[in-house]
Amino acid sequence: MADFPPEESRAVGARVLLVDADAAVRAAVAFALEVEGFVVGAYETADALLALGAPQDSRCLVLDHRLPGTDGLALLGRLRASGVRSPAILLTSNPSRRLRRRIEDAGARLIEKPLLSHALAATIRSVAGPFQEPVQ
Repeated sequence: MADFPPEESRAVGARVLLVDADAAVRAAVAFALEVEGFVVGAYETADALLALGAPQDSRCLVLDHRLPGTDGLALLGRLRASGVRSPAILLTSNPSRRLRRRIEDAGARLIEKPLLSHALAATIRSVAGPFQEPVQ
């Protein structure tokens, strides 16, 4: 797991893009997903991910809703506007009914924190379909 620049993300064929501002959470979630067999590109902020341009090669987006600056739902809107159609999962704690509706209206799935890594992996598989094994 690493916050890698665009050329490296294309080289390893990143499949799941994770954006979470909390370094410990980001590292733990990325590690748990890698143990499950996913290739993960992890980013601290919306701006860090957007610096890539429109990441068309991702199979799934995992976005924390409470990001500094551009929140996860706004980030998803910007990605959709730039043509990214990857399934999306938003992570948050204690979501209001209004936020739940907004996430649903955006066509994303919601997973509440604290989360269990196997629940996240199962949700990724359900929204993104089968993954090929990463090339070693």
